[in-house]
Amino acid sequence: MMVLGIAVRYFNNVLFSCLLPCFPMRMHRMMKEESSFRTSSLENATRDPSKEKLHMKLCSGSCHAEQILQTLNSYRQSGIFTDVVLLIDGQEFPCHRATLSANSTYFRAMFGGNLKEGHQDIINIQKISASTMSLLLDYMYGGNIIIQEDNVEGILELSDLLQISKLRDACVTFLEGQLHPCNCLGIMKFADSFSIASLTEKSKRFMLECFVEVSCHEEFLEMGVKELVEYLSDEQLVVPKEEVVFEAVMRWVRHDAPARKGALKDLLEHVRLPLLDPTYFLEKVEMDGLIQDSKECIPLLHEARKYYILGNEVSSLRSRPRRFMELAEVIIVIGGCDKKGLLKLPFTDLYHPKSRQWTALSSVPGYTKSEFAACTLKNDVYISGGHISSNDVWVLSSQLNVWIKVACLQKGRWRHKMATLQGKIYAVGGFDGFYRLSSVECYDTFSNSWSTLAPLPQAVSSAAVVSCLNKLYVMGGAVDDTANTDKVQCYDPEDNKWTLLSPTPFYQRCISAVCLDNIIYVVGGLLSKIFSYDPRKDSWREVATLPGPLESCGLTVCGGKIYILGGRDENGEGTDKAFTFDPVTGMVEQQPPLQRCTSYHGCVTILQRMNR
Repeated sequence: MMVLGIAVRYFNNVLFSCLLPCFPMRMHRMMKEESSFRTSSLENATRDPSKEKLHMKLCSGSCHAEQILQTLNSYRQSGIFTDVVLLIDGQEFPCHRATLSANSTYFRAMFGGNLKEGHQDIINIQKISASTMSLLLDYMYGGNIIIQEDNVEGILELSDLLQISKLRDACVTFLEGQLHPCNCLGIMKFADSFSIASLTEKSKRFMLECFVEVSCHEEFLEMGVKELVEYLSDEQLVVPKEEVVFEAVMRWVRHDAPARKGALKDLLEHVRLPLLDPTYFLEKVEMDGLIQDSKECIPLLHEARKYYILGNEVSSLRSRPRRFMELAEVIIVIGGCDKKGLLKLPFTDLYHPKSRQWTALSSVPGYTKSEFAACTLKNDVYISGGHISSNDVWVLSSQLNVWIKVACLQKGRWRHKMATLQGKIYAVGGFDGFYRLSSVECYDTFSNSWSTLAPLPQAVSSAAVVSCLNKLYVMGGAVDDTANTDKVQCYDPEDNKWTLLSPTPFYQRCISAVCLDNIIYVVGGLLSKIFSYDPRKDSWREVATLPGPLESCGLTVCGGKIYILGGRDENGEGTDKAFTFDPVTGMVEQQPPLQRCTSYHGCVTILQRMNR
């Protein structure tokens, strides 16, 4: 214990002796710093203010602005310092020119320019509600206003006149939030009168999307015929089925039948009667008294009946589903050869262009052939023939998704084509393994039988075959293993005869053709060009160019565009590329690829009810 105490005392003595020399130095440094601070302070105190100015910034924030506005508003209410009077609907509103100009471009131009009103003590503004003006003055002086259903139109109208953009925009936002099937047409008309494009467009879009509900309200029944035609013809119209459109039109006509029945034909031109259920058409359309009394409507009824008999052979805008209907055009791709052309593909796939989704369908039982022909009739898909010299014919029921074998061709063939004309199927030309065929057969669905027709003037295989304007056209094709033809052979079913028309601008085989709006389009033959042929003028022209040459590709019309699917490229390999050609714009656009590389396949379009 004694040893520990001695050690502690020794340590303290050593520590003290080490620190002691430092104290004078630290004290000296502290005194020097204090002296320096005093000198600096003295120097600052004796500087010349003219050489360096001191300043302080005061920011009162938004409270200051609010206080000023409150003071100005109290001056307005008390008539203090007011320098102008607004006379509105017989009521006087004393105001300050500066405050009005700060809020309104209208008043700023009036008071700052050479307008005579700018120098008047009393300014009379016509056709304005005094109560609405009172609300706007409260907003100008206080920055607050309550917008509600019973005052929004008046506030928007006045803020638009006075060019108070912030308040006008607030009213527009409020009205957008109030859109309802019962008022969207009124809001759209109101917005259009003030050239508020955004509100007009939003109201119209709301109306088109909620057409079913809108058509049940009074505003719909009060609209003009031109407006109704505009909405019926809009591709953005959303309806589950065409029956809704027909019933809305008839409801509108019957609301004032004596005055409106004369517009029935113009309205029904924009109703897609062919898409109505056949039973509904017979019971509700043909039996309607107003329609029966209108002779102008007869051609529209005939078109619908023809569609029920001939299916998609009837090509018109009224036979195409609306973009947002539950009924949609879809593309069916059947079989074909793989990339190298060796394997026969057994697949049948459905493509929905809007959703860009593929769905697998039933495959043809035991059918692994290539170079067969495909077409549609009454919304069912038919295929026939195939390598080698098959005479089999199968039909895919679009409702049942089942393949059914029907009557065989009288002569087996491949590299032929099929087309529908006046409710019948035509199998044209082809190859039997030895010779190109001039044989033409016709299939009758009612008797389930094939009959032989007048043969082609020139036998061909791998030609383009299409029906258009009640005639059958056979274009180009191979005449032997090495030679092709440019002949256009036309068949008239009325007299069972063939005639030759203006030749194609090419000599090619492995080409395909479709008809859209009474114009024939031809693709393939290892050409990158798309050609069109007008049967009424018997003339050809080049209309577009593909990114690369193709042959034996799928070609079909869907949604008013031509789809070019798969085929073989210049290297002889199958491709999965897909393109669309729009005859209206002349544009070729690449689409998502096929499920797999394929060529020599079937490609058709049918209608299908979509699950939503």
